[in-house]
Amino acid sequence: MAEFNIITKGGDKGTTSLANGERIAKDDARVELYGTLDECQAALGLARSLCGDEKTAEDIYFLEDYLFGAMAYFAKCDYDEPDPAIMENMAARITEALPGSGMSFVRPGDNRCGAALHLARTVARRAERVATRLFREGGVNEKSYKFLNRLSDVIYLLSLKVDADSKK
Repeated sequence: MAEFNIITKGGDKGTTSLANGERIAKDDARVELYGTLDECQAALGLARSLCGDEKTAEDIYFLEDYLFGAMAYFAKCDYDEPDPAIMENMAARITEALPGSGMSFVRPGDNRCGAALHLARTVARRAERVATRLFREGGVNEKSYKFLNRLSDVIYLLSLKVDADSKK
């Protein structure tokens, strides 16, 4: 049996540790940001578990994996800064696969995977709103902030693709 104890008692006074050892309040915007991205990653996992298309499931898995690194970066681990260009490239590829213009207002629920992707999208948008304060205060730079903006776009496009595919 592994010697691992999830109960550390380190947060009993309302603080948590960043990867660099710095203790900050659990309601600090940085903790809120990577916690919200954790929620987004969980919603993506739900979407992937409901996805019937292998390529889309691979795209969702890629986002889950990339979010792991983004969360680590925002928690001040030694990880590369998230790159908006990666999201832009994904968006371009997914857009090519969409019928018509691809842009429309939708009501989530046409299928389970798409609905879970819409949930992930709304959580990604909340992460971006949380990051806005950090961005204004210099705690998140422009490149990372752009990544957060692009993330919800990619998830939205995946949801549109899944919904369109379910109607074929």
